[in-house]
Amino acid sequence: MGKETTSAGQGAVLLTVLGAVSQLLGFGYRVALARMVGAQVMGLYQLLMPMYAVVLSLTAVGLTAAVSNLTAQYLARGNARGADQVLRACLKLFVLVLLPVGGWLIFASDFVSVALLGDARTQLGLILLVPCVALTGVENFHKHWFYGAGLVRPPAVTELCEQLVRSAAVLGLLWLFLPQYPERAVGLVVAGMVICEVFSAVTLAVLYRRRRRGVLSGPGEPGAVRRRRIAAIALPVGLNALLGNLLGAANAALIPQKLVEGGMAREDAIAQLGVVCGMTLPMLALPTVFLGALNLVLLPRLARARALDRWDRVQQLAQRALSIVGVLALPAMAWMTVVGPALGRLLFGRPVDGYLLPLAAVMALSCFCSVLGAILNGVGRQGTVAAVSLLGGGVQLALTLVLVPLPGVGMGGYVAGALVSAGLEALLCLALTLRHTGLALRPLPWLIAPGLAALLSALTMSLLQRRLLSCGFGALSSAGTCLVFGGVLYLAALSAQGVELGRIFRLRG
Repeated sequence: MGKETTSAGQGAVLLTVLGAVSQLLGFGYRVALARMVGAQVMGLYQLLMPMYAVVLSLTAVGLTAAVSNLTAQYLARGNARGADQVLRACLKLFVLVLLPVGGWLIFASDFVSVALLGDARTQLGLILLVPCVALTGVENFHKHWFYGAGLVRPPAVTELCEQLVRSAAVLGLLWLFLPQYPERAVGLVVAGMVICEVFSAVTLAVLYRRRRRGVLSGPGEPGAVRRRRIAAIALPVGLNALLGNLLGAANAALIPQKLVEGGMAREDAIAQLGVVCGMTLPMLALPTVFLGALNLVLLPRLARARALDRWDRVQQLAQRALSIVGVLALPAMAWMTVVGPALGRLLFGRPVDGYLLPLAAVMALSCFCSVLGAILNGVGRQGTVAAVSLLGGGVQLALTLVLVPLPGVGMGGYVAGALVSAGLEALLCLALTLRHTGLALRPLPWLIAPGLAALLSALTMSLLQRRLLSCGFGALSSAGTCLVFGGVLYLAALSAQGVELGRIFRLRG
């Protein structure tokens, strides 16, 4: 197994490259989807997705974290049998939990769509979410076994293929059956997701069975001990995800309702939710492709270092991960505030720049929160991450309730709540990471140097873009030119401040 595992640096590079391609495909899929169904159906889709996340967090998220974490620990000690036992146990627990939860959701879909989501047109999509969750759970358990084992290539390639299958299935169904009522259009989208998850679940299950052929090494783990270890990870992570996603679902459902209270028509409120959450935020998330790869590589290695009591290695991994986030996320968000308005109009055929600057700040803070949370999870502080996440979600929900209905505030209240919540979570996670890992605070490579370089390049790009547009350049060509110029200027500014990118991205050693 050791010879086949991928090093941290190689794994991060592979996942980032494949993830970049997958993210580009996914973004193209979302653009095509938005153009085919419009802002109102995208708003209904945004109401459904938090419920999808709630059901996943109730049934699978905690168990998935247990598979990744415990697989890394067992294999670090040469106990492949124990890793296999964990996967099988988590699959059984997932089925036992999903049966009553999925059955209730199908039976109560009318009540949930009207009373909880506030729109009866989401009912068909809710029913179809149940098989989608079942297949997603099977896929994620096998995927995170591979990540825990350090075998990043099989799940990474499968995820890329999954994006192609999803795009073909969803867009193909819409092309065949549109025009439809909004409820049926949303149902077609979820049906395409089910087709995609069939492919992913079957592929990863087959790859896993091929990988584990033969006699497994190691003594395994007694059932009672194994269940306790799974519960110790799954319960806090799952509870955190469940409560956080419940807050997110409540927030998504309340936004249109509170906009209506403020005097907006129901259809316009749903459309505005679709523009902000279904178009602007995904566009801003496009440059953060590195984040998922970084976390997936980071978490099992932190767990392995902690299991071997190598706290110097934990600190080294955490330091480099935070530096990577700083030098990648900050310029990406700064540049998106410059080229985002033209890019949004070009892609979606409508303005998406109403809240671009504060949402870019939210996205940058969320990147730091994500990596800090992964570090804390990797060193066994799942409960701490849960508490911080719940606090942030509560603040977001409270500000939505108070600010969105105010005349003249509207969607800006949601954006303000997201900014305050993300800032609070980032500060708390940073303080807790320093405390529980012994990591030294280093604001220069994490924030100050990349922040100043990003600000300089973004301001220069803004001036250059205005000049290019006034000279008759098109929106796309001017944006591309600005990105190239801004990237070169950013790298020069980093170098002038003494930031060594080669050292930051060298994840080995």
